[in-house]
Amino acid sequence: MTDSQVVSGSETSHSGEVAESFQDPGIPAHVPRLGDSDPKAAKRSERIVVALFALSVIGTIGTLVAFFTLPDDTSIAGVRTQNVTLGLGLAFALLGIGLGAIHWAKTLMSDHEVVEDRHATASSPEVREIAIQHLKDGAKDSGIERRGVLKGAVVSALALFPLALAVPLIGEVGSDWNIGKFRHTIWRRGVRLATDPTGRLIKAADVTIGSAYHVIPYAEDIAEEVRPGTHSWIDEKSKAIVLMVRMDPRELTESEERKDWSHNGIVAYSKVCTHVGCPVALYERQTHHLLCPCHQSTFDMADGAKVVFGPAKRPLPQLPITVDDDGYLVAQSDFHEPVGPSFWERLK
Repeated sequence: MTDSQVVSGSETSHSGEVAESFQDPGIPAHVPRLGDSDPKAAKRSERIVVALFALSVIGTIGTLVAFFTLPDDTSIAGVRTQNVTLGLGLAFALLGIGLGAIHWAKTLMSDHEVVEDRHATASSPEVREIAIQHLKDGAKDSGIERRGVLKGAVVSALALFPLALAVPLIGEVGSDWNIGKFRHTIWRRGVRLATDPTGRLIKAADVTIGSAYHVIPYAEDIAEEVRPGTHSWIDEKSKAIVLMVRMDPRELTESEERKDWSHNGIVAYSKVCTHVGCPVALYERQTHHLLCPCHQSTFDMADGAKVVFGPAKRPLPQLPITVDDDGYLVAQSDFHEPVGPSFWERLK
């Protein structure tokens, strides 16, 4: 698109010199493509486009076949075979569509250049005078000029309204900036594990192999000021949520210092993802993998909740558990590290 077909007059450069007027060169002469004059070339381009879209179809079919047929417990160099195959299938599916569309546009669609002159966008003086007069007429019709109280009310409302936004923001300055609270939760030694959201106590004998429980601290075992119904409960619960699963103890890989953190194959980990804090709650029983639905970070519950896929960089913190004299599952202590994503004063 050009501003005009002919540029007349003169222009002033940055140095103050007056440049001579010049002729707009316009657009170059159209150069026909080989396919425009050779039917065989056009047919060849068409076949290439068809092949690229066919590649996309094959990629899509391959993705579906991999999803339904490949086992999800095999890996290549630590990466799940199914994940690799699904990624390659999706790549070819999208690449085929993209390249096919581009090749179609460049070789088969019309490529003739089009020029549209740019016209002045400013309204004429007459139109601007009419618009100003309409505004004056509107002000006169509203009676705001002769109604001082109305004028004062409007001005006052508009002047004071920003305070409704500014005051709460300013009020936050100097508020609680103690980030040390993120290092601890309401889990303590002896706090019993309860189901979320019913709050029912959990006996170790009732937890079967392969089962998963969403867990919170039992309300009667925590301080009254942070129990359900209080102002602080939601904040404290959001840090203390836990996913507990039971598996065959022989399937667990535990470090020496954590061998007593589980009970007969029952392990409990924070549900707060170490990437950006989303709740991880999608447990896959066959692989013991726990998936975060936000960005697909995947943690291996059988091996210290280590990251096996996705953007998370740290394992989920483990809650040390045991059983009390009545057979109920209880916490041995709080988490030994801060839960959730990193923050600026996190030691680890």
